Amino acid sequence: MSNEMRKVKRVSRPLVVLMYAVCIFFAILSLLPFVIMIINSTRNTYQVQQHALSFLPSKYLLDNLKILTSKDIFHPLVGFLNSFIISAGTTACAIYFSTLTAYAIVAYQWKLRNAFFTFILAVMMIPAQVTSIGFYQMVYRVHMTNNFLPLILPAIASPSMVFFMRQYMIPSLPMEIIESARVDGCREFRIFNQIVIPMVKPAMATQGIFCFVASWNQLFLPQILLTNKKRYTMPIMVSLLKGDIYKTEYGAVYLGLALTVLPLFVVYFLLSKYIIAGVALGGVKG
Repeated sequence: MSNEMRKVKRVSRPLVVLMYAVCIFFAILSLLPFVIMIINSTRNTYQVQQHALSFLPSKYLLDNLKILTSKDIFHPLVGFLNSFIISAGTTACAIYFSTLTAYAIVAYQWKLRNAFFTFILAVMMIPAQVTSIGFYQMVYRVHMTNNFLPLILPAIASPSMVFFMRQYMIPSLPMEIIESARVDGCREFRIFNQIVIPMVKPAMATQGIFCFVASWNQLFLPQILLTNKKRYTMPIMVSLLKGDIYKTEYGAVYLGLALTVLPLFVVYFLLSKYIIAGVALGGVKG
């Protein structure tokens, strides 16, 4: 038996080394664009145009910052605040109501449950660009342009998040605990808020990261609905930095992109522990 164990160890050790090598390789590929972006934010336009790929930082970071702050369209504090309001509101609405919808599909037995879930899957196949024109016309007619609500409230209906949360709840949500809470007299919303949400918190954190990043980087709809400079988000401000080919300050553009990405790193590091907990929980159950 010991000889067999040794053979297994001999076979598995090269496999482990290969897995670590592949993980390190993909980690480098994932981080390389961010490293290049940060380094280019310290260089001037001439250096970026001559050598776009460089791993040596330069000395023009403060000059690029002065160029950014001197432009009328770029106000970092205003952009950060607007983007955070939209992204945080979108993430909160999407996570809570999608989890609530998924819980209703999993925990309750009702006649059209399967048909309702099939309808959600069908909605997932519709591109957002298809409905954007009609959505803009509706928002314009109710006089809600230059308002954050049309960008936040539609997040309540998130088919992809409902699908993910349902798939997560089916194996990991013990119905015995929910039935016991009902027998003890707990109301349904109290069961959901105090029992179900703590159980699915890793999945909610994972979807929260994806939703926050997608909402923060969204450019198409905010650029259509927000025409007031005081309502501009960070992606809108950065997209307007690029002017004529002879006037574009590429170092300043890269610095604006780096400032835009910075909050995403903060959100990821704050919620990464829940993702790791969810992976560990899934491994234990498996």
